Amino acid sequence: MFRQKFWGTLLLSIPTIIWAPMIQHWFGYAAPGGPAASRWIPAIVGTLVFTYGGWMFIKGAIGEIRVRLPGMMTRISLAISVAFVFSLAVTIGFPGSDLWWELATLVTIMVLGHWIEMRSISQAQGALKELAKLLPDSAVRVVGDRIETVPISDLRDGDLVLVRPGAAVPADGLVRDGSSDVNESMITGESRPVRKDPGEKVIAGTVNGSGSLRVEVTGTGANTALARIMRLVEQAQTSRSRAQVLADRAAFLLTIVAIVAAAVTLVAWAIAGKDASFVIERVVTVLVIACPHALGLAIPLVVAISTALGAQSGLLVRDRRGLEEARNVTAVFFDKTGTLTRGEFRVVEITTTDGLRQEDALALAAAVEHDSEHTIAQGIVKNAEERGLRLPSANAFQRFPGAVSRPS
Repeated sequence: MFRQKFWGTLLLSIPTIIWAPMIQHWFGYAAPGGPAASRWIPAIVGTLVFTYGGWMFIKGAIGEIRVRLPGMMTRISLAISVAFVFSLAVTIGFPGSDLWWELATLVTIMVLGHWIEMRSISQAQGALKELAKLLPDSAVRVVGDRIETVPISDLRDGDLVLVRPGAAVPADGLVRDGSSDVNESMITGESRPVRKDPGEKVIAGTVNGSGSLRVEVTGTGANTALARIMRLVEQAQTSRSRAQVLADRAAFLLTIVAIVAAAVTLVAWAIAGKDASFVIERVVTVLVIACPHALGLAIPLVVAISTALGAQSGLLVRDRRGLEEARNVTAVFFDKTGTLTRGEFRVVEITTTDGLRQEDALALAAAVEHDSEHTIAQGIVKNAEERGLRLPSANAFQRFPGAVSRPS
């Protein structure tokens, strides 16, 4: 919405500037249509800019006044409303110079600022979108002797779903049949796949390994562990830090100071005998310059982005005050190595016998493991691919899952 309003107000501002008498005087040109066009085109287009781009600031100011917390919207509304009313009065005969092009550019710049703010907040909430992507779009539900593919929104507690090898678990549940290793690193930070046997819990969004699982659904939608994590991130983004509370108080006081300063400006220049146009221009300038954008926008925006960046890195902030207090942290204790790893296997070191290069050993191991779906095998293959090694071909590949030697 803000993007559309910005481009709309920008396009409307162009004729307002071109036909503005002051701009024509500065740059020494005469706009088409003569004085009549220079009088009415800025007025008509400036009114469109005010109603199209400025009305949302008016509505915001009304909301602030209703809760008795005048702030940024109130300040912007005062500035553009004073400029609009004065310019309209000048157009219909009141002595002075209108402020149509100043009004149009002011509204355009304010809309641009809010577009940038909203875009940044939207990008900051990308962590929630990335978490939502962990869930599959559909699930394979087992109904009697047949299976059917259904959207995950159709799943209900008690349903039995089939989770094939390599597929994401569609909902929280209990394993009723089958065994497999499940990659839970994206949820818990556990670096190694977790063995799941009948009776054990699985978490929505985790990825099944090589086995096939039949899972009884125990939690869907907002009742899943993933949904609870998303709510924590969202609550952290909407919570208020001490710095933000202080900034809101300062913005409120600055608004009061700006209004008083504008009133003093009005009275002082009027007593000094300046004309109405001169006085109104100074009043509008005071109202605009004192707008607490830095306090009202920057602090919550920075905290929102910090919260989202933390979530993308696996750090969930439950409250913004906790993030604010993190500057005093001197030591961090981790309960397990899984929180410090990538969540996937990689080759760290290679030891070879005399005469065999490390690259050749890795290429041979990757060739043998190439057709295996095991997580350790895939870690070896991926490391070889990253090094750009050429793998020899492996024939007659067979997999023996769970093979152990038993004493006779």
